[in-house]
Amino acid sequence: VLILTDDQDVCLGGMTPLKKTNALIAQMGITFLNAYVPSALCCPSRASILTGKYPHNHHVVNNTLEGNCSSKLWQKIQEPYTFPALLKTMCGYQTFFAGKYLNEYGAEDAGGIGHVPPGWSFWYALEKNSKYYNYTLSVNGKARRHGENYSVDYLTDVLANMSLDFLEYKSNFEPFFMMISTPAPHSPWTAAPQYTKSFQNVSAPRNSNFNIHGKNKHWLIRQAKTPMTNSSIQFLDDAYRKRWQTLLSVDDLIEKLVKKLEVNGELDNTYIFYTSDNGYHTGQFSLPIDKRQLYEFDIKVPLLVRGPGIKPNQTSKMLVANIDLGPTILDIAGYDLNKTQMDGMSLLPLLRGDKNVTWRSDFLVEYQGEGYNGSDPTCPGLGPGVTHCFPDCVCEDSYNNTYACVRTLSTSWDLQYCEFDDREVFVEVYNLTADPHQINNIAKTIDQEILEKMNYRLMMLQSCSGATCRTPGVFDPGYRFDPRLMFSNHGVRARRFSAQSL
Repeated sequence: VLILTDDQDVCLGGMTPLKKTNALIAQMGITFLNAYVPSALCCPSRASILTGKYPHNHHVVNNTLEGNCSSKLWQKIQEPYTFPALLKTMCGYQTFFAGKYLNEYGAEDAGGIGHVPPGWSFWYALEKNSKYYNYTLSVNGKARRHGENYSVDYLTDVLANMSLDFLEYKSNFEPFFMMISTPAPHSPWTAAPQYTKSFQNVSAPRNSNFNIHGKNKHWLIRQAKTPMTNSSIQFLDDAYRKRWQTLLSVDDLIEKLVKKLEVNGELDNTYIFYTSDNGYHTGQFSLPIDKRQLYEFDIKVPLLVRGPGIKPNQTSKMLVANIDLGPTILDIAGYDLNKTQMDGMSLLPLLRGDKNVTWRSDFLVEYQGEGYNGSDPTCPGLGPGVTHCFPDCVCEDSYNNTYACVRTLSTSWDLQYCEFDDREVFVEVYNLTADPHQINNIAKTIDQEILEKMNYRLMMLQSCSGATCRTPGVFDPGYRFDPRLMFSNHGVRARRFSAQSL
């Protein structure tokens, strides 16, 4: 069972409301303390989960059809090889999907809601993006419209009920896989009626990077107004509270699901994964609310797993990513991972507590910024190319908010190295041991040799595929670095990169 929430952070208290989930999954299994997404945006991240690939290999770059989100090209080239498709065709699983699939799923230009992706025995997919009421589901390719009556239409509860029905009526002679993808805590943050008064005294955390100027950062971060307006702060506090309220229904869903598995006698031999497609920020570096930035609050997500062979109350500091979910689930099913083109690694050795596991020390984060050719009417001063702008002219994205990062976690380093694809090849580097909130960009002061190695490692990861995505990182004993390779293989880009350009 894979439960996927939408926009749920872990750095800013996103798991706090989920008391039942914590008791039923985390305390009964393992919590990954360093779980990440390779792109902090819904559609590219969801595509990475389904394919086990980095965005540069599945080619979903944003939430639009033009960005390959649920496009005909995606349907032709990637969908037939997703891990659910392999589970069903190669491993004999009955498969069930309910909830948000990809943001443009159901678009007329991509086959409408009549399109049921290969690999799903039972298909209950939301048309387009997250909603709580007044939406359409594709029920095995047929449209089913829902209104605004709480008892029959509130989407999180509808997903719970569909999931329980599947568990009640599925075949007991085949293994099963379920993916339940909730709207919560995505906007419009509509809580169930019984939860609209919850958390009245809660506001967004005022941590050390809240409402401060993002100096020495990319221009998009620097353009945010500091201090934020009172209206922006009130807006983000309200959003934070409502996000928590929507999660209470997810907590109920988890409780019902676990109880049903227990009644069926299947709980002890079922793996349950709980995660999110990306993090979220509320006021960090004076950006009001969104995701799609390179910082921990946007790229780090919850990941809890319980199941056979997993001891209770475990934590793991290993560096894991959502590209690992597909390989893990296929590994559990007994499928030969060498037959796939996946970039991720199976978490099964970590889940079982195997000793002497060779594991990664870094992974790639990549994002292609979105923007409009015209100027945003609320922000004429910023010129064309920006998007997701607030009334006080703080924009959350732009065309040249296009970056790639190496996130490294080893015994000696907790480091993030990022390059922007813009005219200045802007670089951001953070030592998270000394600076966990990523306030100080140390690109101009860190050792030049480390910069060169990270630059080279980034280029390697940006062109990796399959096994080459799992080669030793800069701080692994097995890493080999020859500076001459930077100039022979990637001459133009490497030569542009120098101390002066920082």
